[in-house]
Amino acid sequence: MQLSYVEIAIKLALGLVSLILVINISGKGNLAPTSASDQVQNYVLGGIIGGVIYSPSISILQYFNILLIWIILVLALKWLKTNSSQFKKIVDGQPTTVIKNGKIDVEITRKAGLTAQDIAFKLRTQGVYSIKKVKRAVLEQNGQLIIVQQGEENPKYPVITDGTIQHNTLESMDRTEDWLRETLKEMGYEDTSKIFLAEYDSGVLHIVEY
Repeated sequence: MQLSYVEIAIKLALGLVSLILVINISGKGNLAPTSASDQVQNYVLGGIIGGVIYSPSISILQYFNILLIWIILVLALKWLKTNSSQFKKIVDGQPTTVIKNGKIDVEITRKAGLTAQDIAFKLRTQGVYSIKKVKRAVLEQNGQLIIVQQGEENPKYPVITDGTIQHNTLESMDRTEDWLRETLKEMGYEDTSKIFLAEYDSGVLHIVEY
């Protein structure tokens, strides 16, 4: 069957519109993946568009329905991750501390799928050539390594995000959950689930409520 360039153009236009729609509704601003689920979504969309536009056996209406299902699934996944911290943790994982006070946690590093060479490379790309100079290194969900060097402080520590206490952050600050809850209580906050974001900056806790 001969390919119809008009049909291909229409399918490409539909794919472009669906992509713009998802970016605008999800609030991401671009396709850069920040988590494993974002990467999977990109792969699936590429597979849908690449596998369908040159297939004359799949009509424009069928293609539209496939894209519609993809959009619904993406938005449903976003809603679940926004409204359930446990679901988000399962799907996207969570930041992992791989270096603390100049010492690599070998077990956690290997579980994250990193070798010693990977760690050394990530450190070198940020101008760090010795792990002894690293106070804390956190592997984010997108594979980026965030480094705090000895004698250096983060401008802000997010101790609560989306109503969930960040125990790794508290540990890096040498603080405990009891300290955080006591501080929040003194500020008039009893329930952490009502806090959208809490940042510890220069000895002061800044709260953003839902």
